[in-house]
Amino acid sequence: MTGTLVNAGAIIAGSAIGLIFKTRLAEKYQTLYFQAVGLFTLVLGVQMALGMTYPLLVILSLVVGGFLGERLQLESKADNLGNFIQQKIHSRNERFTEGITTAFLLFCMGSMTVIGAIEEGFGKTSDLLLTKSVMDFFSAIMLAAGLGIGVLMSFIPLLLFQGGITLLVASAGKDIPPIIISELTAVGGIILISLGFSLTGIKKLNVLNFLPALALIVVFVWLWLKYS
Repeated sequence: MTGTLVNAGAIIAGSAIGLIFKTRLAEKYQTLYFQAVGLFTLVLGVQMALGMTYPLLVILSLVVGGFLGERLQLESKADNLGNFIQQKIHSRNERFTEGITTAFLLFCMGSMTVIGAIEEGFGKTSDLLLTKSVMDFFSAIMLAAGLGIGVLMSFIPLLLFQGGITLLVASAGKDIPPIIISELTAVGGIILISLGFSLTGIKKLNVLNFLPALALIVVFVWLWLKYS
């Protein structure tokens, strides 16, 4: 868990610096910043999604995952949780929940998260997550400057998601087929595309409702490999 703990610390430190800059960032520059981040997120998501091998399984996971997320009202529950945390820490930031959601998705949907957490789970190395920590540190500065303290709080879901993968792999004790990683990355890329649409203001999407697709694609690919 060393890499994940360092990663969480980097996000906290970067966010703290970003919060200092936020007070000095004019509204017009914040708008421009979100447009730039949104466009970058779209490009990153497309790049990740293009690596898919089984498009039908990816689509199936997104559709079923989206239905499941809508049924469970993940987006609504995340908003309620964000509002609860916001009240507890007495934050007046109107974009608090958006900050947590945006930062978590950007920090955790990439292949570096999955591969790095898997490598650490096998006890091989933490180098990839340590490299990611440096990148996330600078990203957190920019995100917190625009979205506020919610970005800092994203270290909590990062610990749960990234650390959960590491612990799961460590307990499973066997290699994970590379094809599962590539399809998981593709689904994560498509989720990032939806986030990019929201950030640029093109279309507001309930991004969190698609998160169950991340678990479903692993199951679908595993079943395909087992029975095909």
